[in-house]
Amino acid sequence: MKTPPVPEDRHATARGLLLGAARHSAGRTTAVFLCSAASAAASLALPAVLGRTLDLLLRKSPAADPWLLACAAVIVAEVLLDALVALLGGTTSARSAAWLRHRGLERLLSAWPGHASRFPPGDVAVRLTANATEASTAPVSAATLGASLLAPVGAVGALFLIDPWTALTFLAGLPLLMLVLRAFARGSSDSVASYQRVQAEIATRLVEALAGARTIAAAGTEARDRDRVLAPLPELAAQGSRMWRIHGAAVARSGVLLPLLTTAVLAVGGVRLASGDMSVGELLAAARYAALAAGVGTAAGLLGSLIRSRSAARRTAELMALPAMTYGARTLPPEGHGTLELRGVAVSRDGRTVLAGVDLTIPGGTSVAVVGRSGAGKSTLAAVAGRLAEPDEGAVLLDGVPLGAVRRDELRREVGHAFERPVLFGATLGEALAGGAPLPAERIRAAARAASADAFVRLLPQGYATPPHAAPLSGGEFQRLGLARAFARAGRLLVLDDATSSLDTVTERQVERALARDVRRGTRLIVAHRLSSAARCDLVIWLEEGRVRATGPHGELWRSPAYRALFASAESASPAAADSYAHRAPAPARPVPRSHGPAPAPGPTPAERADR
Repeated sequence: MKTPPVPEDRHATARGLLLGAARHSAGRTTAVFLCSAASAAASLALPAVLGRTLDLLLRKSPAADPWLLACAAVIVAEVLLDALVALLGGTTSARSAAWLRHRGLERLLSAWPGHASRFPPGDVAVRLTANATEASTAPVSAATLGASLLAPVGAVGALFLIDPWTALTFLAGLPLLMLVLRAFARGSSDSVASYQRVQAEIATRLVEALAGARTIAAAGTEARDRDRVLAPLPELAAQGSRMWRIHGAAVARSGVLLPLLTTAVLAVGGVRLASGDMSVGELLAAARYAALAAGVGTAAGLLGSLIRSRSAARRTAELMALPAMTYGARTLPPEGHGTLELRGVAVSRDGRTVLAGVDLTIPGGTSVAVVGRSGAGKSTLAAVAGRLAEPDEGAVLLDGVPLGAVRRDELRREVGHAFERPVLFGATLGEALAGGAPLPAERIRAAARAASADAFVRLLPQGYATPPHAAPLSGGEFQRLGLARAFARAGRLLVLDDATSSLDTVTERQVERALARDVRRGTRLIVAHRLSSAARCDLVIWLEEGRVRATGPHGELWRSPAYRALFASAESASPAAADSYAHRAPAPARPVPRSHGPAPAPGPTPAERADR
């Protein structure tokens, strides 16, 4: 589905997201780097100090005492700096994880609903938890890796100062070590991405199983569904084993190569000592510097962490790439009554036309039913009319103002929605019905009464203070609460997308009467499946394969056998009911057709004429 052009989010790529996390904790990340660099400097100073102290002690020089104190000071400084790095690293990663989750959740909730729903709940949970946690370690890993390279580089430089032959001996084996690290980085990237993908797939299946726990128990399919949830486990195990094999191979190769390099340096140093070109202290320092230079192999662990972080960031960044809903700066005219216009509206999804060339003008205050077979585009029309979706072509106007140009607060205050499966958010039912707005308690109760919900809410032990998850409600009661939430914030346009499907006929009629009498007057757009709902509206819009086949009062459309066939239910099968609804007098509020509005209803087909 088309979305309006928006500036590209710089966090919509893995690199941009990681850079954003680093900027968010720039001060702490810099502190981690500086402390790591200071620790590396202390580790570089220690061999030289130890070597000098050893030479002085062997000569029994009185100057050895200050050098002994210097050794102790360097060792203590290195230990304290490493502890500080660990502390700062943990808090920095925690802050980065919180930032990543906040950004991801913010973008997810501000995206167009049709786009956000492409990510299953289980997959979203993994992206915002495990993946965000792994991605959050990137700034600290990068800072630590950068600082950790100072020690090997400095150690090679120190070897050159002590004896160039020892340094050249170490450098001769360095290309082999680089090849090991390169192979590790290449192999790890693919295995980590596959592991994270399978992990999300298992989480998605688990969430689906938990949501359908009652169905599974009733069907007795626990074993089958357990196997379905755990079916990707062999692939997860294979990718995990592959990951550890790659890591183990890199560690094993570097574990053999690095001791050989260190031994070679010691051998050359021993030859130089025997020839009198090195002292015992210099040999000790050379051995320590060779060990530090060999520490470049420990970069494999930090490199692996960065690879996992980048792969995780790539998955989290896909949430940032969701197109955000955009709003304008205009307000609706205060004298408007909710006149709704659709001009040449067309919507496509996955290459399929859902709505095509829809032209409608609905006067303010009109009650309109949208009917049609399954897949005709009814819910899409409702979403476009309330700007929960953007048309690929055409425009939608409310009281003469394009919906995309209206301010966010104005639009959401004046356009309300109620859905077939409402979800209640808030600590209490009262907060859930307020919909996040500071509404008076009496207004909330009045809306609940209009939706025939007040009676059963007051019967709950805590009444309106009951937490939604603790309220034992039926499907119809949930729908009534969804209607109450919409009624409490009713503006000039109210869109009811099959919002009364779970109500019994008596309750539905009570709600309709209260909607006409007790709720703020405005335009009602009602996606209807019941004959009674369509019959009580001022106007019916009949959709067929994404196009408007006909518009008019229910009584006029009822003459068409194809229209009557839409309501294949017990209600429409009742001759008395059918006769009652067919002869319902048209309501006085009639839509004003636009000059380029929908075409009149086509004449009866040959089959319909035969039926007559």
